Formats: sequence, C-alpha cells, structure tokens
Amino acid sequence: MHTLWPLPPEPTPQEQVTDADLERIYAYPDDLDQPWVQVNFVSSADGAATLDGHSEGLSHPADKRIFALGRDLADVVLVGAGTATTEQYTGVKRGERRKERRQRLGLAEIPPIAVVSARCSLPVDCPLLADTHVTPIVFTTDAAPHERRTALADAGAEVIVAGDGHVHLPSVLHELGERGLLRINCEGGPRLLASMVAADLVDQLCLTLAPVLAGAGADRIVSGAVTDPRELALASVLHEDGFLMLRYRRR
Repeated sequence: MHTLWPLPPEPTPQEQVTDADLERIYAYPDDLDQPWVQVNFVSSADGAATLDGHSEGLSHPADKRIFALGRDLADVVLVGAGTATTEQYTGVKRGERRKERRQRLGLAEIPPIAVVSARCSLPVDCPLLADTHVTPIVFTTDAAPHERRTALADAGAEVIVAGDGHVHLPSVLHELGERGLLRINCEGGPRLLASMVAADLVDQLCLTLAPVLAGAGADRIVSGAVTDPRELALASVLHEDGFLMLRYRRR
C-alpha cells in the first residue's frame, strides 16, 4: 500500500505504508467531547455496495487492513441490522495486534457492536449474539413487537428504545456518548448511511473504490430518502493493486 495524498514530510511515493502511518492518517480527533462518526464502505467503481449480495467480492487485503484498523481505533462499531445479518456479523474478535494497539491508545479491550433495528429484526440465533465477548447493543423503536425485544434481550443483547416508528439516530449518538463511546465506526449498510447523511451525522467517510464495474442491480452505498448534498473535503488517498482507499471529512 502506498500514499498518494497527503505526501509524507520527505516524499518517497513508493514507500510502503506502515501500521504507524495508518494509525496517524486514520486517527480520530484528539480530545473529543461529543460523538464523532466515521463511516467505512467499499464500493465498485460504478458505486455498487455489494457483488452477489455481499461486500466480500469488492474487498482486497488492503481494504481489510483499513477495515480492521477502523475497529481498532473505535469505541463502538455501529451497523444496520440488514448488514449485520447478511454479512453474518460476530462480535469483534480479540487478537494480539488489536490488544496491543487498543491498550497503547487507552481504549477498552474490545469495542461493542451497536445494531440499528427499528423492528428488532435481528435473529435471536445470529452469530452476533452467539459469538461475542462484549454485549451487543440493539437500538430499536416503540413500534418493535414487545416479544421481539424480549427475545433479543433474553439472547444476550442490551435493547434500547430510541424512537417511535424510526430509530432516531441523534438519540443513538447521545446514548453512546453518555457511555463514553465517542469514537463511532459505522459500517453500513446503505440504508443506515442514507439516514446518517439525512441527519447530517457523518464526520468522516472512508471509502475503498474497487476496480470493478458491477453493473445494475446492487444497492449503491447510499440507499433511501433523498437529502441535500453534504460537502466533504478530501483528506487522504492510498492505493494498492488498483484499489483506491479514499478518506473524506466534513468541511
């Protein structure tokens, strides 16, 4: 992996990017006093969020390296129920690199995963509930059936009502902030990102562009209600094997 922008103080464009370089490039702002949301997505060159229904077909080891780093640097991982189910999410795994990095940065050993599910549609036997070291959080609504909320709580989730018919995302961020979970790494999917954009809650977008034309059919990385455009500023560009790892921040 190499850096195209910003160049290091003494530019050597073909120098490999180290883990320390990536930590510096993707670091959250210092001294946060309120939630700060990073969104992490992979997309085909024509904007598809998946191939054959999954993001794996668009991924690459360099993209996976940044995806793992996003979890390493975060206080919490935020994801929609559809993505968690389709991608067969488990809890964040332990690992020596993750343990060393998070310990050095003063973070909890493992970040919890918070799931947005307006109807509590997460299956009670899903890997996220059965295979985790940290209690997952499910944000839902008053409209979710009581038996579904009870079933998820009995299966090991912490269930929090944050809205009536729709999950109120500012309330979700407030609840996470009250718990000291300020570094929020949102991993999609497209409908959750659309809601985040509509509520103007995206502080940073980490987008990997895969050198693939997916064609029609798949969701784009934002799928949902139309909103006003949100301006971003390009913050860094890395590349490897034709894959571009782009990072944008809100202006």
